[in-house]
Amino acid sequence: MRIVKLNEETKKDILNNLLKRSPDNYGEYESIVKDIVEDIHINKDEALFKYTEKFDKAKLDASNIKVTEDEIKDAYTRVDNELVEIIRKAIYNIKTYHEKQKQYSWFDSEDNGIMLGQKVTPLERVGVYVPGGKAVYPSSVLMNVIPAKVAGVKEIIMTTPCDASGKVYDMTLVAANEAGVDTIYKAGGAQAIAALAYGTESIPKVDKIVGPGNIFVALAKRMVFGHVSIDSVAGPSEVMVLADETANPRYVAADLLSQAEHDEMASAILVTTSEELANKVSEETEKFISVLSRKEIIRKSVDNYGYILVADNMDDAIETVNEIASEHLEIVTANPFDTMTKVKNAGAIFLGEYSSEPLGDYFAGPNHVLPTNGTAKFFSPLSVDDFIKKSSIIYYLKEALEPVSKDIIAFAESEKLTAHANSIRVRFE
Repeated sequence: MRIVKLNEETKKDILNNLLKRSPDNYGEYESIVKDIVEDIHINKDEALFKYTEKFDKAKLDASNIKVTEDEIKDAYTRVDNELVEIIRKAIYNIKTYHEKQKQYSWFDSEDNGIMLGQKVTPLERVGVYVPGGKAVYPSSVLMNVIPAKVAGVKEIIMTTPCDASGKVYDMTLVAANEAGVDTIYKAGGAQAIAALAYGTESIPKVDKIVGPGNIFVALAKRMVFGHVSIDSVAGPSEVMVLADETANPRYVAADLLSQAEHDEMASAILVTTSEELANKVSEETEKFISVLSRKEIIRKSVDNYGYILVADNMDDAIETVNEIASEHLEIVTANPFDTMTKVKNAGAIFLGEYSSEPLGDYFAGPNHVLPTNGTAKFFSPLSVDDFIKKSSIIYYLKEALEPVSKDIIAFAESEKLTAHANSIRVRFE
């Protein structure tokens, strides 16, 4: 991996390079996606089946687009029982963590006849998109479905691509069934997102769409936002390791490459105060790349978006960490808890040399759907909050309204909104 001395100029260059991966730069695909989305909106199932045959080579219709119970049972016969048990353990951890995020309605009343509050209501129907292209991601099924279940969402619909014979990945079906998905449809790409957003004869309209996807899925989600809610328009995966001279270079190198294998646009960055560590990590990454199965993808990722940044001191290193605002941040320093207190921007923070990023991807419990491309400065991980809505509650007796009525009338009239003022005034004529 390239080693760069950290200064203001190199930091700016790196930030500009990383931002090139943003979905906002995928304009060349927008017209294609727009045509697909509009076609689904107008022609519904007819268009959905057309694009499924065009892109997935599968001939589907209303009779076989929905995954049956028999297909799910068959999937279990082809998935190792030990793996099913591991999925169940992960579900327990994810559910336990997210249950601590639950919010409840509340009301405060005062003696003067005022009651204020907040009503928390789960979303009625949510659509979960699960990719089916380069790899199978049952972990993403769990991370998107379980918070919705914990929130109390009444109906969870999943769409995922099928192969040319109409089959869906066995692991995807098993994970969905274990997590509690209500219905699964064989639909992928931008056409699936449009179907969830607008509804077709086969797929019902949802209130919110969550889940990762390729460029076409990301653009489709952005286009339908407003008709439905979405989780985010996610960019490529990224990991950052903040380390000092106490870190194990072999561990650090392995962790950097764990994200680089996702795709060619993934980012892996080490920020360290130790030149010796920087050199050792660079050597170890080369050793790992030579033996890892996805070496071609890893090599492109590391060459384009991989960096080892050497800072003069830990304050400069932490400032850079906060500027880049990585999706995943590992802190491997002599006192990681103290270092963490100075970190403001990161999607998920992993502390110490035995809290590697894949622990969060699969098993620990916190959500692995995280803000990317610097959006950790203002976005949070997917959570139970994403599957609820809040309504404000206001109740005043006449005795409570009267003392403040003149203030409200004066406020309304200052804005030239005389009907607002009149609405209060008529109650005390």
